[in-house]
Amino acid sequence: MKVNIVSFSRRGAALGERLQAGLEEKGWQVYTFGKGRYMEGAHKIWARQIKEPIGQWTGEHFSRSDALIFVGACGIAVRSIAPFIGHKTTDPAVVVVDERGRFAISLLSGHIGGGNELAQTAAQIVGAQPVVTTATDLAQVFAVDIFAKKNGCHISDMKYAKEISARLLEGEKAGFFSDFPWEGTLPQGLVECRAGMELGIGLTVFTKEKCPFSHTLYLIPRVVTVGIGCRKGIAQGAIEAAVKNAAEQAGISLDAIGQAASIDLKKEEPGLIDYLREMDLPFKTFSAEELRAVEGAFTPSSFVSSVTGVDNVCERSAVLASGGRLILRKTAWDGVTVAFAMKGWTPVF
Repeated sequence: MKVNIVSFSRRGAALGERLQAGLEEKGWQVYTFGKGRYMEGAHKIWARQIKEPIGQWTGEHFSRSDALIFVGACGIAVRSIAPFIGHKTTDPAVVVVDERGRFAISLLSGHIGGGNELAQTAAQIVGAQPVVTTATDLAQVFAVDIFAKKNGCHISDMKYAKEISARLLEGEKAGFFSDFPWEGTLPQGLVECRAGMELGIGLTVFTKEKCPFSHTLYLIPRVVTVGIGCRKGIAQGAIEAAVKNAAEQAGISLDAIGQAASIDLKKEEPGLIDYLREMDLPFKTFSAEELRAVEGAFTPSSFVSSVTGVDNVCERSAVLASGGRLILRKTAWDGVTVAFAMKGWTPVF
């Protein structure tokens, strides 16, 4: 996790140093900066002097940071980040700590970005009072986005997420459906699925399933591995179309795919590598010997065996990489074969 700390005075610089040391102890990657004519020579940590306007510096670091901490006034932080705020699902956490270390304020991206947690951590390091203003935290009710982040789930529709939070804040109920067994107790306000419920959460990778709610917020864990086989010189677009077609056929959300797998003969296949890079998917490859050793019943191909030394690439690689079970057998599309496997997974409340 990468955090950039910026201060504007000598007193702020000293506080920034304490924050840096405390966050690094917790495993954060921390960079410190100073802005202002009183900062020059303030301390050895201020090797990174900001010469450009603070707004320009913020723009350069906003999208490249997991978090920004401003040691100074809220007004400076607000004016600096305002032009770059996009959406709560993509913005970094922004925290403000006053230079005397009295308050640590979660200013932006409190839930998904981790701003609330960072404010509490910063407060603990410097002995400040954490300031958190999100309604679900104040009311101590279930927050969809915190649960999703904690469990590594994609949120299908932020509008429904907000509506569920609003209902819970008003003391109303929302439904809950899960394809996975969970640990812990359902939070107050969530009830297991009932026929006819208007709004609820569906925890599943199969978003084409009919959940028992009129309106469903899908929380989609990235627990699916896509196994891919392809002919040499395949185009990126063909692989993209094949994976999309297979996902539609199985009713699986593309957001459920967490990694890809294939035989090591394809580890440098240009079209495949370009597709995986665009989709930001980790890629595991295995030798023919490793794939042959995978136990199970797979769809054989004498042609694939003659070329690769193993009777099936996509199914075997998906199972081996995931450590789970097949949920879609081999499908062929324009020179590409695709299979899906899913590992065991347990969400935690």
